[in-house]
Amino acid sequence: MRSAWREAFLALSEVDRAAALSGRDLEELGRSAYMVGETDVYVNALERAHRAHLEAGAVLPAVRVAFWIGHSLLFRGQAVPAGGWFARAQRLFDESSEDGAERGWLLIPAWLQQMGCGDYESGYATAGEASDIARRFDDADLLWLARGDQGRALINMGRVADGLRLVDEMLVVATEGQLSPVVTGIVYCNTIAYCVDGYAVDHAREWTDALTRWCEGQPEMEEHLGFCLVHRAELHHLTGAWTIAREEIERAAATHNRGQLNQLVRGKAAYVQGEMRRVAGDFAAAERSFREANALGYEPQPGLALLRLVQGRPDSAAAAIRRATGESTQTLRRARLLPAYVEITIAVGEFDRARAAVDELESIASTIGGAVAAMAACAKGALLVVREEPREALIALRPGMEEWLRLGVPYEAARARVLIAQACRAVGDHDTAELELDTARAAFDRLGASPDVARVDALAGRDGTNEGLTAREIEVLRLVASGLSNSEIAAGLVISEHTVARHLQNIFGKLGVSTRTAAAAYAFERRLAGRDYY
Repeated sequence: MRSAWREAFLALSEVDRAAALSGRDLEELGRSAYMVGETDVYVNALERAHRAHLEAGAVLPAVRVAFWIGHSLLFRGQAVPAGGWFARAQRLFDESSEDGAERGWLLIPAWLQQMGCGDYESGYATAGEASDIARRFDDADLLWLARGDQGRALINMGRVADGLRLVDEMLVVATEGQLSPVVTGIVYCNTIAYCVDGYAVDHAREWTDALTRWCEGQPEMEEHLGFCLVHRAELHHLTGAWTIAREEIERAAATHNRGQLNQLVRGKAAYVQGEMRRVAGDFAAAERSFREANALGYEPQPGLALLRLVQGRPDSAAAAIRRATGESTQTLRRARLLPAYVEITIAVGEFDRARAAVDELESIASTIGGAVAAMAACAKGALLVVREEPREALIALRPGMEEWLRLGVPYEAARARVLIAQACRAVGDHDTAELELDTARAAFDRLGASPDVARVDALAGRDGTNEGLTAREIEVLRLVASGLSNSEIAAGLVISEHTVARHLQNIFGKLGVSTRTAAAAYAFERRLAGRDYY
């Protein structure tokens, strides 16, 4: 069924101008206004509906409308008037002799506050109380809002599997059309956010696909559409469809910014756009996106710190990631920051800090698994590589790479391959190192991750950054390190001994050495003396 929300909004608005609408009709006007992104009209219609219900003596409908007014104001950042409407709703309900599901609706502000403060156990209990009330009064909307936030609480309490079981059942309910349109949209958006927070990539993908289908069935809807595009873009980028991701995030930022939920997601849209630009190597544009995200109230970390690192500002990167991690107390938020924390602290030589972060990430992964386990494995492997413990690094890195591949996350899998290649080189397995670098490079090139392509080329000795040595000079240096004389090198390369001597003179000058032994030592140090050069 395709819902013509704009048509309904215009028709009800016309009737409203001609005659007084009842409380129920004003609610319908407000609902249609909400769906087309007319947030001010939505709230105004609900305020009029509230008064109409009170004038008609319909207290419980007036209570529920008061809740929705407060809910809208709360998510627009107007906490004081929102609290006033919640208080009015509670007073009206307490003064009424009636009982109903509204008692459960009035628990929503309480559990939102509890979970917002990180008290997920209390939030879970309060949402459970509302769930019991919803079942008693057969209110599906309240029931699944409550159960959805119970799932959120479980995920944040580390009981990810239990939380995702609730998520799976909610997907069936939402797709079957058992909920009102407004609540359906909220359930979709909330649940995707919970799945992303819990690193449940598979579940987030399923929910985003379902939200896309629901949005396609609402061709005149504006509310939720920008939110949908942002999450779709984030998942497309994660799973390797970078061109589609860029198109969708640009579309979300440019055209779908009406409605309260779309406004809420604008900061995240800018951040996701910044991350896309950072990994693609467009650093100036990434900087602009991160600044926009910050201006919109969205913390641009860890992306901005990682940008500072690649810009050659490691001290700034370290200060930023330490600050962001130090401010974060929620487990899942810390899990999002810790991989970058490890990468940056390794870069500045703070190995003890990196080790502590790896330990914390492994502890979180032990209860969550999935993508967090892959993050922890790769962070541990990176630290072990730089601490010259390659065999232990390989034990950590292989499962991490395999998990990224299972989840369909090619960029992170390729990054893991680069670490595996470095560890393989360190144990003398140059053939495997070459294979892993080639596979990683192909993945980065296909994605458009140009900084990573350049890094792989540097590791493979294909970028000419070895003290400015040319490819031919590196070839001569390899043969010198193998113990060959000038005449043997000349014969092998089919050049004259004079040319070999000239190459050696250039090599010595560029390396700042004066003997074949010192040059050979450089070659072994840079691992140019084995097959990994090719």
